[in-house]
Amino acid sequence: MFDFSARHLLTASLICAATTAGAQNGNSNKENDPYSRYGIGEPLTGTNILLRGMGYASTAFQNSTAVNTDNPASYPTLKLTTYEGGFTGSVRTILTDNKSYGTGSATLAYLRVGVPLGKHAGMAFGIQPQSHVFYHSIDSSSTLRIERPGGDTLIANKNASEYTGEGGLNYAFIGGGGEVKGFSFGVNFGYMFGNIRNTSRLVNLDSTSITGTDFSRYTRYGGLYWKAGVQYHDTLSNGLHLRLGATAALSQDLNGTRESYSSSFFYNGNTEYPDTAYHSSGEKGQLVLPSSYSLGAQVGGGKWSVGADATLMDWKNFSNYEVRDSVRDKTMRFNVGGEYTPDPLSVYRYLSRVTYRMGFYYGTDYVQLRNTDLNYYGFTLGASFPFKRSTDRIHTALEVGRRGTETNGLVQANYVKLHLGISLNDKWFIKRRYD
Repeated sequence: MFDFSARHLLTASLICAATTAGAQNGNSNKENDPYSRYGIGEPLTGTNILLRGMGYASTAFQNSTAVNTDNPASYPTLKLTTYEGGFTGSVRTILTDNKSYGTGSATLAYLRVGVPLGKHAGMAFGIQPQSHVFYHSIDSSSTLRIERPGGDTLIANKNASEYTGEGGLNYAFIGGGGEVKGFSFGVNFGYMFGNIRNTSRLVNLDSTSITGTDFSRYTRYGGLYWKAGVQYHDTLSNGLHLRLGATAALSQDLNGTRESYSSSFFYNGNTEYPDTAYHSSGEKGQLVLPSSYSLGAQVGGGKWSVGADATLMDWKNFSNYEVRDSVRDKTMRFNVGGEYTPDPLSVYRYLSRVTYRMGFYYGTDYVQLRNTDLNYYGFTLGASFPFKRSTDRIHTALEVGRRGTETNGLVQANYVKLHLGISLNDKWFIKRRYD
């Protein structure tokens, strides 16, 4: 007989329920990102917090007490059931036209559970955000703020255009993997879902009144999504461990249901007169996601490891309701990082059991505007602090980076992100010694 208590099942259920609620609550994720107006918004990742401290180098990474969902081929190395949660706080400075302003957010990064299945197999399940949309921009140099009835604020100027949007995509998944003679294989399979709202407001202002038009669309997305991976592990003649990894996710479609409307309004300073000119609901369409391929390698000894990744994303087939939306054909991303633990078995020196990490990443953005390439890069530092038992950890990572450029009137964003995660380990399916 096996001991699989109701407490374990309840814990796993609460994790998934809490994550679903948190992932769909956008109130804490109001970080203004002008580039999230395009494509699917700002892409997010469910990468483990400890890997974020290593520059996100994850394709060849394995850990017996941590869940690497970036490559499901890592699941067979799990030795204990692992509960994980992560949060991210971000501060961003937006630079454009020699002006700057600050914005920020705090949001859930992921919640999941990894479970070993015997000596050569493992599985994981959970939920994590996949993209973030929130932007508010005005294409006029001088503006006027007017409080409208009901407490709404109208920002107006002659021939001004105001753009706002919010929403994003989330991914609920279950994955599994197995190992045979140094090779491991795995796949994540789940449901990607979310909603995105986009609004454009055109405003004209004269000395006595304001006239304008709102164009809005609200789209709900949903569909199946999968990602597969493979890893190979070998011990070199000098005692070092070598791991190679690869992942692939082909282009896949999400079904969309859209509601669109346009309305005009006239405001004379005392009364607002709205008029809905057009409304359509139930518009069916598709969001065609890009394909993605990565290769990675990791080498290390007992106390340290260094890894590197290269990721190619093919956006040629991308479309949102058959619209390309300022998206380039291909993007590349490079990640490099390492970790070091002075003495994992130290009893008297706590800091010697702490794992220290650092890394770097560089990539080309999938958004392309005014024939200008947008790049991004970042530096990371991280540490994992053991507590209670040697396998339980609090993970931290600090990320400093830049995205975009002010060239050709575009926008540059300098950001600082603080990541905090926790991993707890337990034993499921324990065979009883006595019956």
